[in-house]
Amino acid sequence: MPAERKRSVNMDEKDVSSFSNKEKEKDRDGERRPASAREKAKDEAKMSGKKDGSKEEKRKRLEEEKKKKEEKERKKKEEEKQKAEEERKKKEEEEKRQQEEQEKKLQEEEAKRQREEEKEEGHQLHQEAWERHQCRKELRSKNQNAQEARPEEAFFSRLDSSLKKNTAFVKKLRTLTEQQRDALSNDFASLNLSKYIGEAVSSVVEAKLKISDVGCAVHLCSLFHQRYADFAPLLLQAWKKHFEARKEDKAPNVSKLRTDLRFIAELTIVGLFTDKEGLSLIYEQLKNIIATDRETHTHVSVVISFCKHCGDDVAGLVPRKVKLAAEKFGLAFPPSEIISSEKQQPFQNLLREYFTSLTKHLKKDHRELQNTERQNRRILHSKGELSEDRHKQYEEFATSYQKLLANTQSLADLLDENMPELPQDKTVQEEHGPGIDIFTPGKPGEYDLEGGIWEDEDARNFYENLVDLKAFVPAILFKDNEKSGQSKDKEEAREGKDVASTAEELELELEALDITEEPLELEGPDEAENEELAKKLLDDKQEDEEASTGSHLKLIVDAFIQQLPNCVNRDLIDKAAMDFCMNMNTKSNRRKLVRALFTVPRQRLDLLPFYSRLVATLHPCMSDVAEDLCSMLKGDFRFHIRKKDQINIETKNKTVRFIGELAKFKMFSKTDTLHCLKMLLSDFTHHHIEMACTLLETCGRFLFRSPDSHLRTSVLLEQMMRKKQAQHLDARYVTMVENAYYYCNPPPVEKTVKKKRPPLQEYIRKLLYKDLSKVTTEKVLRQMRKLPWQDAEVKGYLICCMVNIWNVKYNSIHCVANLLAGLVAYQEDVGIHVVDGVLEDIRLGMEVNQPKFNQRRISSAKFLGELYNYRMVESAVIFRTLFSFISFGINQDGSPSSLDPPEHLFRIRLVCTLLDTCGQYFDRGSSKRKLDCFLIYFQRYIWWKKSLDVWTKDHPFPIDIDYMISDTLELLRPKMRFSCSLEEATKQVADLEREVLVKLGTTDTTFTLACFPQEGSENEEEEREEEEEENTDYLTDSNKENETDEENNEVTIRGGGLKHVACAEDEDFIQALDKMMLENLQQRSGETVKVHQLDVAIPLQLKSQLKKGGSGQPCISEGDADISETMQFVMLTRKGNKQQYKILNVPLSSHLAANHFNQQQAEQEERMRMKKLTLDINERQEQEDYQEMMQSLAQRPAQANTNRERRPRYQHPKGAPNADLIFKTGGR
Repeated sequence: MPAERKRSVNMDEKDVSSFSNKEKEKDRDGERRPASAREKAKDEAKMSGKKDGSKEEKRKRLEEEKKKKEEKERKKKEEEKQKAEEERKKKEEEEKRQQEEQEKKLQEEEAKRQREEEKEEGHQLHQEAWERHQCRKELRSKNQNAQEARPEEAFFSRLDSSLKKNTAFVKKLRTLTEQQRDALSNDFASLNLSKYIGEAVSSVVEAKLKISDVGCAVHLCSLFHQRYADFAPLLLQAWKKHFEARKEDKAPNVSKLRTDLRFIAELTIVGLFTDKEGLSLIYEQLKNIIATDRETHTHVSVVISFCKHCGDDVAGLVPRKVKLAAEKFGLAFPPSEIISSEKQQPFQNLLREYFTSLTKHLKKDHRELQNTERQNRRILHSKGELSEDRHKQYEEFATSYQKLLANTQSLADLLDENMPELPQDKTVQEEHGPGIDIFTPGKPGEYDLEGGIWEDEDARNFYENLVDLKAFVPAILFKDNEKSGQSKDKEEAREGKDVASTAEELELELEALDITEEPLELEGPDEAENEELAKKLLDDKQEDEEASTGSHLKLIVDAFIQQLPNCVNRDLIDKAAMDFCMNMNTKSNRRKLVRALFTVPRQRLDLLPFYSRLVATLHPCMSDVAEDLCSMLKGDFRFHIRKKDQINIETKNKTVRFIGELAKFKMFSKTDTLHCLKMLLSDFTHHHIEMACTLLETCGRFLFRSPDSHLRTSVLLEQMMRKKQAQHLDARYVTMVENAYYYCNPPPVEKTVKKKRPPLQEYIRKLLYKDLSKVTTEKVLRQMRKLPWQDAEVKGYLICCMVNIWNVKYNSIHCVANLLAGLVAYQEDVGIHVVDGVLEDIRLGMEVNQPKFNQRRISSAKFLGELYNYRMVESAVIFRTLFSFISFGINQDGSPSSLDPPEHLFRIRLVCTLLDTCGQYFDRGSSKRKLDCFLIYFQRYIWWKKSLDVWTKDHPFPIDIDYMISDTLELLRPKMRFSCSLEEATKQVADLEREVLVKLGTTDTTFTLACFPQEGSENEEEEREEEEEENTDYLTDSNKENETDEENNEVTIRGGGLKHVACAEDEDFIQALDKMMLENLQQRSGETVKVHQLDVAIPLQLKSQLKKGGSGQPCISEGDADISETMQFVMLTRKGNKQQYKILNVPLSSHLAANHFNQQQAEQEERMRMKKLTLDINERQEQEDYQEMMQSLAQRPAQANTNRERRPRYQHPKGAPNADLIFKTGGR
């Protein structure tokens, strides 16, 4: 792998260099012989140590090979796991795609089926219209030509004229139906009814017909008209008398009116009446109906029936459905030819006028309905419930409105008119937030609080997705529950009355509880109710035992009930429900199951949701289980409410929690649940507080977010919070109440706005923060190389992402360092910018020093150590950072600093993190010596922190910091002896500094560090020496020994780089460069070279020597003339890797000394002049300030005594009116 360039490679290079140095030393010392036996023993010990070292190296090599094998196996397993995960994802995507295709096909098939149904319906309308038109046309032609085709007198003599048959036929006309058409037609053909025309007319007019029987009546009237000439005039006269008599009726029969109007219209269409007579009669009746029905519109069904069956011929109406079918499918419907368009126009005007009045009525009712809804919402919001009368009144009004709306839509379709716009009331949404439809609960999408009813998708599946037992269990196994199911349907139809009665009953009980507060009066009823409940359970148990004694089924049921507490997941409880329904569904077993569910142990609260799911699953097949269990829980709840004792809190909580779980499965009605909560709030003390909070924590969210119980639940919650404020509750109860309230109605949380980034930046973040791992480093590196590096924005964003290393998982930081090491081979500047950013972030963290940045500071320190492990930075950078941790911002006098307060120990954690990451590689050469020196200073820093006054017996030094320090030091230097006090640590530092001074060639003991080594402090020489020695460790050529790197503050990136390939362009470039350099040298050869004068600081260890000599000055070029008229200068030379200093005595007569002496004198004179000028300015300012003060004192006027002439103000006695204030005199 290109990025796998661990520090082991670096260590190998160090081994090679150190081995070559050792060989050289061995060659130089090989000529010498040991001077004594002691030296021989030392050599033998060294040889045995080498042998032991070789064994140790072999053992390490075997362990490394073993680790590599394990790593390969683990990589292989991870790759297999990743492949399996990818295959699973592909499979899921394929299944999802197939499902989408299937849904798309189903939608297409559904649309195709709808089109076919519409086409079939259009063709059916077309066929029915033509058949009706042909039938009416043929019948009209026969009736109009009936006078010519009537039989003669001889024909009637052959027919039956008996009284019995004729009267029987006339009586049949009063009750004729469509099924009697053929029989009545045959009877009419064989009878002579010429003497019974009047009776037949009366029977037809008074007959109670249905809409479907009108066709049969028209057919018989046509037969009468075609045989008897007097029938049509008598029938017309009879209809007129009938309608005249109906005007006087106060409550007309709407169904009879609807049938009669269609009847006379059909008779007119088929030509039984003339157009003038028939249409005038129809118009008059229709006009009377519309005139009397303009306000109430109770006869709208009559008008709709007339338009539907006769409107096409009488009024020339074309329904919108017919028009759309004709346009869509190209069908030709029969034209209206029977009656002319001029005669049809009055009917059209009359019907459209009626439709206009109907739309006005609809709009008026719509506004009234909205007002009623608004008032009901206000009442619900304030009181929490509606009265029964108001609720019933609203339901009746809503039903009538829906009926009026449906009739208006039907008439608009028949008249081909548009429906009026019905505006929605927007004030409701503004007043009460999201539109809550309280009166039509359960509509999806109308009420959805943030988060929904359920906490998550699993909870929704648990409470809503139940097993359908009817799909798996044969119906024969639960047929005995059909009657109970039917009875329950009837009860649901009367749910409002039942709920109201239950609420009234509970209210009466609550009032009784409020009245009877004496415990002696409550003991009798409580004991009686408890005994009655226990007796009922015992009686049921005895009946069940008698019914199932000696049967094998009893053993099965007992085993089933014993296994119920083990059903602790959804699959087990669903399996138990199916098992019970298949094998144990009897009345006695259901009672036994209810008792087992009711007597669940009070400690097993975890079973309540699963038992509730069992009841809800069994409910479609056996509803009595839920009913019995709910009634028993209600009784137990009432018992605990009436008891008012302060014991058995676990049993009470179990009961209310069971009620809440059943309420979430909709087995326990929401009204009863809320009333239970209301009863608990009415006496909000002691155990009732815990019971109320338990009930709300169980089902409060469900009740609050359900549309039909939202407002009442919110009112009860507000009432509970008011009681909490009014009563002085215990802190435990206050916490319980607040937790329950905010669980039901959590406070609004501002949604975090996700920052939108370009797709390429999101992809970079995905690669670094999600995909990057030890296995995927090569893959991510390949993807990184494909990025558009020529785009400066992309490169800058990638650098920023790598610098922000705290966004990466802590265990994956080394992967980012590995990735960067591989990336530097292709993009060198990226490594420089990243390292620079990390160092800048570490320095910024020390300057800001805020606890919220601690995690990112730890990540940055870890990242810097990993960069060293992957040879991205040198050890000098690491040690400079380590010394800055224990020295930056620390006052030299030991006083507290804002950058490193006494109680802050985070810098110790940073040092330990950095050393734990890369300290294991500082085990040889100069880096080892530098680490040893740092650990000495680090111990002094630790003991200095421990010695501060903030740590006392009550507030000791954190033990975790001690453990962390000891772990780090034992890892790096297991045999190192730790200092035991601040004095010892300080002594070790002093000894170290003395050794350094000795190495530098001086024995001055005045060299001390006032505090810890800082950047640019007196310890620079020591650091410079160690850095130079370390730099030489990496030089493989012996000729580079004298090369130095003085104070190299830049970070060296040791990247692999690209290999250089020679080409012709390079040679041309080198020739051009040589030519340019030669020309430049020739131009500069004639110029004079100016030597810059530099004032270099004199080394510290030479100051004492100069002072002893009597002419020491802190500068190389500074000195004073001594007795021998000479000036001392210090000359700096370098021999090898060390600097050497020599003192020179230069006579004052020389040009160098004379110029320096004159310059020094001029600078001294300038300093004295500036000093005198500053002092003069100061004296002048003080004198001016004094004069201004005296002048201001002289100008201030004398203070007058204003109290001499003032009279004492009259003090009014207490309660006396203030006359000055009343009359506004402003008396003194």
